[in-house]
Amino acid sequence: MVQLSRICFRKYGNFIDNLRLYVHGGSGGMGLPRLGGQGGNGGDVWVVAAKNLTLKRVKDKYPNKRFAGGAGANSSVRSLKGEKGKDQEILAPLGVTVTTDDGSILGDLNADGDRVMVAKGGHGGSFYSAFEPSKGQFRHIRLDLKLIADLGLVGFPNAGKSSLLTAMSNATPQIASYAFTTLKPEIGKLMYRDHKQISVADLPGLIEGAHINKGMGHKFLKHVERTKQLLFVVDVCGFQLASKTPFRSAFGAVQLLTKELELYNEELVSKPALLAVNKMDLPDAEDKLAQLQEQLQNPDEFSDLLPDNMIPNNYMTFRHVVPVSASTGFGIDHLKSCIRKSLDEDEATATKAIHQDRLQALRYQSQEHL
Repeated sequence: MVQLSRICFRKYGNFIDNLRLYVHGGSGGMGLPRLGGQGGNGGDVWVVAAKNLTLKRVKDKYPNKRFAGGAGANSSVRSLKGEKGKDQEILAPLGVTVTTDDGSILGDLNADGDRVMVAKGGHGGSFYSAFEPSKGQFRHIRLDLKLIADLGLVGFPNAGKSSLLTAMSNATPQIASYAFTTLKPEIGKLMYRDHKQISVADLPGLIEGAHINKGMGHKFLKHVERTKQLLFVVDVCGFQLASKTPFRSAFGAVQLLTKELELYNEELVSKPALLAVNKMDLPDAEDKLAQLQEQLQNPDEFSDLLPDNMIPNNYMTFRHVVPVSASTGFGIDHLKSCIRKSLDEDEATATKAIHQDRLQALRYQSQEHL
């Protein structure tokens, strides 16, 4: 087993995950009636994915947040066909969904170089338009960032997510005994001796009702959509957000987290998941862990412990349940190994599926030639 050597940790200061822009396609060029000349089309506006970029940098670089394509050239005696106006490109980070103001999706930027046209340039004047050009398309768009990470940490406030990342690294995220300490997404990068890297997103803690946008709500949940796998983090002794809110056992916390994900987007609970049972240094932790493991193995038998509105349609099945103590370091190395193993298994399965698809395509092509 390749051992972990260290973890690099990066915190996004002044994090921005949504940016509104005004875009305007370039106007077309004038036609030339007496010679039948056609004006050039206006330039288009594109959003293009680029590595090592943040929405904050985009905002800082373009404070006016207005982008326009170049105007098409007029038709002339020297050039009957006017040149097209220059396209405008807006560089944006990977993981952005481009939408209109009303929420209609224009496209996703998942890989370096992906492009989405957001405003088309106007047509140049021609015989069909009495040689009059048209104006370019204009509208407001939104760049909605959903983090892309290998692993997303899911837990209620004060479950110890930030402490867990601290235990796995030399990072010092904000940690305190009060509930909301992670207020902005943070990305940790696990680096292995064989140069393998795994990105881990530590996201703001959920609260009950997050699916209807309570607390961090949708601001948290949208980032979970773009993680390959989930790492649930629960306090072995249970959780209570405030004196006026009900106490939840570790089993109840797991099911409530599952329910919140399910209500927001049912596809989220189909993601591969691991469970870290934190704070194993507390009194009676071993007994509570044994109780939790029994409940997780037969969740239907213990569903009467939960209110009806907390019972998920489908219980989460965890690939690994790992007891840990972020404060003492107990179980941390084992957790790191389980994370690597789970992601490697999925990667191997995906690679095998690609090879099978290619082989099937080759067989189909060879049969066509017979």
